[in-house]
Amino acid sequence: MAKTVLLIEDEPNIREAIRFILSREGWNVETHSDGQTAFERTKEVRPDVVILDVMLPNRSGYEILQDLRGFTETETLPILMLTARGQTKDRELAERFGASRFMTKPFSNTEVLESVRELVGS
Repeated sequence: MAKTVLLIEDEPNIREAIRFILSREGWNVETHSDGQTAFERTKEVRPDVVILDVMLPNRSGYEILQDLRGFTETETLPILMLTARGQTKDRELAERFGASRFMTKPFSNTEVLESVRELVGS
């Protein structure tokens, strides 16, 4: 059975590129683009891994990450944070809030695929 990725990203081109990369490799990819409802969407989808953008409309990825880590059902869920801002403070904040991995944009297709595979252990 295919593993599910929930991709929370508001940029359509990035969302479609990641969806394509992962779908082609057999992943079931659900997408979401609004920070305000991302936590609820994660609880609905129950993914094997989340790819979470830092900068989202209505709520930041950091806030969503904190919610996910504070909820029993998602506290150990693998979460790959994506950001266009790759500064040290951004990485440190993601780590402090419990991100499993941190990746800066632009990224390679291989880098995304390998990270998701490693996070899920497949």
